[in-house]
Amino acid sequence: MASALQNLSLYDTEKAPNGNGKSFGIAVAEWNKNITFDLLKGCVETLILHGVNDYDIHVNFVPGTFELPFAAKKLAQSHHLAGVICIGCVIKGETDHDVYINTSVANALQNLNIQFDIPFLFGVLTPNNEQQALDRAGGKHGNKGVEAAVTALKMSAI
Repeated sequence: MASALQNLSLYDTEKAPNGNGKSFGIAVAEWNKNITFDLLKGCVETLILHGVNDYDIHVNFVPGTFELPFAAKKLAQSHHLAGVICIGCVIKGETDHDVYINTSVANALQNLNIQFDIPFLFGVLTPNNEQQALDRAGGKHGNKGVEAAVTALKMSAI
């Protein structure tokens, strides 16, 4: 469902699984860091709110969204994780670079989901412009980092 129709950052906190005793990895793109760092903040705060200890949250920073799958794989190989959240933001430009990057990252994360026995979450914004990104990084459509954290908690409980 489109963010314009439903702010998924507004959720029933009582229904989110408890993350106590679980570890999570977060791979974060530094490109568009004014967006991705706000997503990271929402993600970390949500994991902690639901019982994940801050020392059980492992964060790797990478230059851009395209590098997220590699960092996610390294996180999964080096820590015993309940899931890995990938956070990025690829804003549509004058070329189709966004399509190639987003498709490649989505496919790579899907392959990691199959290869490992943990979920890899696509927390990548794919907006047409910077305002749409800001609206989804704590603006009028909520914070997609919160949504990615709740999804990771739910998937780790399966």
